[in-house]
Order: sequence, then C-alpha cells, then structure tokens
Amino acid sequence: MKSRLIVFVIMPFMLFLFCSACSNNRSKQRTTESEVNSDSGNKYGGYNSQAEWGEHLVTISGCNDCHTPKKMSPYGPVPDTSLLLSGHPADVPPPDINRKEIESKGLAATSDLTVWVGPWGISYAANITPDETGIGSWSEAQFIRSIREGKLKGLENSRQLLPPMPWQELAKMTDGELKAIYAYLKSVKPVRNVVPLPLPPISLKTN
Repeated sequence: MKSRLIVFVIMPFMLFLFCSACSNNRSKQRTTESEVNSDSGNKYGGYNSQAEWGEHLVTISGCNDCHTPKKMSPYGPVPDTSLLLSGHPADVPPPDINRKEIESKGLAATSDLTVWVGPWGISYAANITPDETGIGSWSEAQFIRSIREGKLKGLENSRQLLPPMPWQELAKMTDGELKAIYAYLKSVKPVRNVVPLPLPPISLKTN
C-alpha cells in the first residue's frame, strides 16, 4: 500500500517536470525563430534579398509612375514592362501646348507622365536602368547623394533635380532602403535610351 502511494505521488511530479521541460523548449524555439525573423527583417525589410526589398520600395514609392513609359490597354495607360524604368522615350517629342500659359498658370504632364511642364520649364523622366545611358556608371554613393541632396547624377557640383522628382521626401529613407533600391535598379534589364535634356522656362528666353 505504501509503495503504491509513492508511485502515485511521484508520477504527477514527473509529469509536471516533463511538461515544464517541453514548455521551456517550445519557448526557446519561439524565441530563436523570432530572433531569426527579426534579423532577416532588419537586414532586407523582411525580403529574401536586398534587390527584392528594393523592388518593393520602388513599387510602393511610385517610381514607375514617371520613369516607366506607358502603353494603352482596355483599362487605360499601363506601364510598359519592356521599357521598365527607362524614362521618357527619346523619339517622342514634347507635348504641343501653350508653354507660356502653362508655365504661368500651373503645370501639365503627358498621359504617360514621362514629360512635365511647369514654371521650371520642361523636365523629362530619367532613364534609371543600369544601361550606360541610365545609371550604369553610377556608384552606390552617387545614387545615395542624388537622393539625399537632389543632385543630378549624385555629383557635388551638378544642378538640382527638377520637379516632379520628389527627392525631398525620398531623402528621408534610410541608407539601407536607398542601398536596396540601388541594388534593384542595377538588377533590371538595361535599356538604351538617351533622355532629352530639360528645357528652361519660356520666360527666360523672352527676357
């Protein structure tokens, strides 16, 4: 009778220890998985690679809105993925509009948003593919400076980037985010396209 009592007392105790050990192991496993996920998330924003993270950032930042030419679809203009991020097509002339009126009263843009007219004159969406006519020769440091300081080609003594490029907002991105975008842009298909130079406002020509 005594031995049976000992067995019944010990068995619940052993069961308690076993369950506690399992619980601790599961807790440690969850912590380890959390740490791995956290490290991965901090490194690439939750994506598998720097370029994948950059593609996500380019997409949600609306870079394709201006830098990718459009083609017409049953639903209206959509990005032409064969010319992804290649900027305003060199063979397409500027819009036939009354520039003096537009520049004095507001702004205008072509239907594919690759040409913008405003008080600053005419600006064309740049080619940001890794072709030599785009950002092929840019270093990572140049790319970051171009966004941080709004400098053409990221060169210290170059002109400021023109509207509608929202570099002032993009400059708030972290170094990691800008490096990811650079990595993605370097991974897309190079497209040879020499984008026209911007034009000054009409007012400067008439004064």
